Amino acid sequence: MKNFRIFGFAVVLAIFALTACKNDKAASTTDAAAATATPTPNPADPNAQIQTGEATPPAPTGPTTSVEFETMVHDWGELKEGDHMKYAFKFKNTGSEPLVISDAKGSCGCTVPDWPREPIAPGASGEIKVEFDSKGKGSEDGSKQTKKVTVTANTNPTQTYLTITGVVKKAPGAADPTKK
Repeated sequence: MKNFRIFGFAVVLAIFALTACKNDKAASTTDAAAATATPTPNPADPNAQIQTGEATPPAPTGPTTSVEFETMVHDWGELKEGDHMKYAFKFKNTGSEPLVISDAKGSCGCTVPDWPREPIAPGASGEIKVEFDSKGKGSEDGSKQTKKVTVTANTNPTQTYLTITGVVKKAPGAADPTKK
């Protein structure tokens, strides 16, 4: 009976070790299966975050710097559905180290950012260009659209959020895809 308990304990330890190794591998690999894995957050953990299935871009390593944007919110006012809105968020590296932007990502496919890939020297300026495609985004009630661009850089904090907002008016005669 004693050997059976030891064997059972060894099996439990082996399963735990395999599970831990599997989780370590999933966390360190960049394959598609690991990138789309969505763990269930612990509701008791106040720091738990819900995963979206997309890998978080790595923050640049090395010394940090600071950045100052002329504005972090742009309201384009009113557009007609199908219009393209373009805006450049201007910024300045206000720190003493080169600014390295590793990623800029829109909150949806209709919001596409373009950012400088080369380091921005201390005291130098740059811009993040954002294009919004309003195709299929119109509303009859005049509700406001708000889209975010998440900028990841060697700053503290590593992520900065830029916002574009405005009203997209439904094109005259366009069918409402939600009504049949």
